[in-house]
Amino acid sequence: MAQTVSLSASPRQATGKGAARQARFRGRVPAVIYGHGRDTQPLELEAKALEKALQGVEPASTIIELAVEGKTVKTLIREIQRHPIRPDIIHVDFYEIHAEEKVKLKVPVHLVGNPDGVRNAGGVLDQVTREVEIEVLPANIPDRVELDVNALKIGDSLHVRDLTIPNAKILTDADLTIATVVPPRAEEVAAPTPEAATEVAEPELIRKVREGEEEEGEAAAEGGAPAKPEAKGGAAPAKPEKTEKPKGGKES
Repeated sequence: MAQTVSLSASPRQATGKGAARQARFRGRVPAVIYGHGRDTQPLELEAKALEKALQGVEPASTIIELAVEGKTVKTLIREIQRHPIRPDIIHVDFYEIHAEEKVKLKVPVHLVGNPDGVRNAGGVLDQVTREVEIEVLPANIPDRVELDVNALKIGDSLHVRDLTIPNAKILTDADLTIATVVPPRAEEVAAPTPEAATEVAEPELIRKVREGEEEEGEAAAEGGAPAKPEAKGGAAPAKPEKTEKPKGGKES
């Protein structure tokens, strides 16, 4: 059943943007009440009392017992306007309802449970539709609608036709998807670009060239002038030894 909260409001004589700003400056929230054949009536109510009354409830499906000049009427909140930057409520529309007349309103859909495809296959639960519109008598207004998703496997979906709302007519399209379980998103590893491959290989090519140049330089330094052959019958010529020239001096 819908929750019920009580609020007090007073008629608002001045209208327009300037009057609304003055009301907010005094800690009041401008509002209007309409519906059930009555003329739209400007109201105002305490901002702190309104914020406190709406804590922990679903505003769209909560019955507001609104006291105006000693008379209490049952209403639904049709619209709440908030400041674009701060969370402050800046205007409220109340719609008067009667017990014997059905009303149309939207109620939130809450998913219950942990799907099989999420528990055992790493899938992801995606809620596509978060509220549905119903027609119902005020006494039968649900504060929310629950939908069990425990049995969903990967690729399975639940639709509006799977909802059960006692004593209410569902107006939302029956084929509209409410929730589905999608496969896990695989992490993609980007392949190295040709530029990156060139950047990695380039230092290797430079190193090889330098090694080759150093080997040629060492061979030229060690070779020098060819050694004179020894007399016949002598021992095989020995390999010339490396000699290191003293720095800054002349050869002896």
